[in-house]
Amino acid sequence: MEGTSTIAILDDYQNVISTLKCFDMIKDQNVMILHETYKDPEILAEKIKEADILVLTRERTEINEALLSRLPKLKMISQTGKISNHLKLSDCTRLGIAVAEGIGSPVAPAELTWALIMNAVRQIPQAIEAMKQGKWQVNIGETISGKTIGIWGYGKIGKKIAQYAKAFGADVLVWGSETSRENAVNDGFKKAESKEYFFKNADVVTLHLRLNDETFGIVKQTDLELMKPTAVFINTARAELLEKNALVNALKKGTPGFAGVDVYEEEPVYNENFELLKMNNVVCTPHLGYVERNGYELYFEKAFENVVQFINGNPVNIANPEVL
Repeated sequence: MEGTSTIAILDDYQNVISTLKCFDMIKDQNVMILHETYKDPEILAEKIKEADILVLTRERTEINEALLSRLPKLKMISQTGKISNHLKLSDCTRLGIAVAEGIGSPVAPAELTWALIMNAVRQIPQAIEAMKQGKWQVNIGETISGKTIGIWGYGKIGKKIAQYAKAFGADVLVWGSETSRENAVNDGFKKAESKEYFFKNADVVTLHLRLNDETFGIVKQTDLELMKPTAVFINTARAELLEKNALVNALKKGTPGFAGVDVYEEEPVYNENFELLKMNNVVCTPHLGYVERNGYELYFEKAFENVVQFINGNPVNIANPEVL
């Protein structure tokens, strides 16, 4: 499909994608950028009906037949990062739409996770908010040093968290697959002999699992209730890894005592009365895990590169090559 193509870029919340250096790669194409998320596929399809190519901002929009069947001109979808549960590859394949995968980086999500750990343990946001209200030293947090950081999932991000914890003088306890646990031991960290031991003994539990059929709802309310009243639960992975309402219910019971959350079942969250936002013992961030300028350059450069290659008749990194 050589020549000029119509490219729709979805879900640019911050109006930042056109400011990236890598945007120059597609500036000569007909580009439209949407800054809002449209949950109704009919409304979204009407806005992007002329698109030959979609560029997705990670997993912000659900891509399935309900949307794709309304986009007869669509030939290709370029994913920033890897495909996840937001995109139904079988629907794309059946409709003859090629899907290109990008690359990711553990750096930004790992740093955001550590920032949430630091803020939740030291209770910094609560102190800042109180100071804005004319109060002084309303709480007392704790240090990371000497604590046990529990990491469920010892992949690229989990490994970085373990190294951060080591640098801060904390112990590391890993739970996950047998391979993950053995890798952690080989790196000089401790493995939990059971899930129960993991939740009972960690001062901080942080999730770093992929969401799939096996991990959906894998963290139960009963797991969280095993945690110490002083413990912190961190989730920068996926909200659906938890049993529905498990975290809110456990926090209300007092175990764990604190939480840091970056991911939610329904995003974006615009409701000021969203329950976790109303809890003083919870630090919430608006899914910032991968949202960082260097990370965006990395993600979108590869996504745009895949687009240009496709336009030039040399499709690469296609997850469903049978449509070509």
